[in-house]
Amino acid sequence: MGFNVFHELLLKTGVIHLTVGHVFMWFVGFLFIFLAIKKDFEPLLLVPIGFSIFLVNMPIAPLTGPGELINLFFKYGLETEIVPCLIFLGIGALTDFGPMIANPKTLLLGASAQLGVYIAFFGSILFGFTLKEAASIGIIGGADGPTTIYLATALAPHMIGMVAIAAYSYMSMVPLIQPPIMKLLTTEKERKIRMKQLRPVTKTEKIVFPLVATVVICLLVPDAAPLMGLFMIGNLFKESKVVDRLLKTSQNELLNIVTIILGISVGATMKAEIFLKPQPIFIFILGLFAFAFSTVGGVLLAKIMNMFLKEKINPLIGSAGVSAVPMAARVSERIGAEADPKNHLLMHAMGPNVAGVIGTAVAAGMFLSLLK
Repeated sequence: MGFNVFHELLLKTGVIHLTVGHVFMWFVGFLFIFLAIKKDFEPLLLVPIGFSIFLVNMPIAPLTGPGELINLFFKYGLETEIVPCLIFLGIGALTDFGPMIANPKTLLLGASAQLGVYIAFFGSILFGFTLKEAASIGIIGGADGPTTIYLATALAPHMIGMVAIAAYSYMSMVPLIQPPIMKLLTTEKERKIRMKQLRPVTKTEKIVFPLVATVVICLLVPDAAPLMGLFMIGNLFKESKVVDRLLKTSQNELLNIVTIILGISVGATMKAEIFLKPQPIFIFILGLFAFAFSTVGGVLLAKIMNMFLKEKINPLIGSAGVSAVPMAARVSERIGAEADPKNHLLMHAMGPNVAGVIGTAVAAGMFLSLLK
């Protein structure tokens, strides 16, 4: 009798259900938290993602079943379009398009940094994924988590968790992944190129830009309208200077709330029994190739442009064409400063960085229009 009671109690604890897979995922969660706290890699993302990974891998804890806490975060965080769009609203409210307006050539760098999106798309098809699944994998190359979730929700809902964790992982690990590629593709002389100071951009230009960009993008790629519309209205809040309350809410409370929901939701997809299978790991690897080739695309186009430009572009800013704002621009600044401590590339790199956000959203819109 006593043994049976003890056995029943033991079965109700997580100890007897603990597996090697659970423990492995704990270490993955700890790694994310370590990178956030110790290395300062996107802590606003990696802390909630890392702890959520740790949490959902507690055996038999009532978290992920129907109606349970983490499942609700997942349902309303990843499976709906509203959270990615609200993230874009907040990002728009924080974005300064001035560097891109002052140097429109950087739009091309943002477009070229989508190279990895299309390479991963076609590569995924060769490995047996459907067109819709391949598009959801390819968009990881833009290093834009909200866009990745938005596209996967529409085209391949069963892959939302897999592609979301890959996209956010690579966004956070930009300082680890990009520098070796940037140094491999450039000479020390190129990394020392100093660019002319950007011209001042008027308030009128900054107000007109989100209006014109919305018209152009939504007419050419209507399926990009939800993301771009929220992105541009957030930016208009910032540049109009007349809606302080809306601006502060978009930049702070609203963005913080949806970031928490999104981080917990993304981490919740990494249960051991789901993640430790060939397909998610394979998607993770394809996403890495996508991101690497996006970095390559931006740097190489800058080098090609220099063949024809009188005022040379430092090719390091081409790598900032991925959508990881502002982390990718900071990496360009850091690698440039290593070659020449007096060379400051941050503002120049912000041009292709914000152009990359637009480029990835447009790529997602194109996939939607062709495959939905």
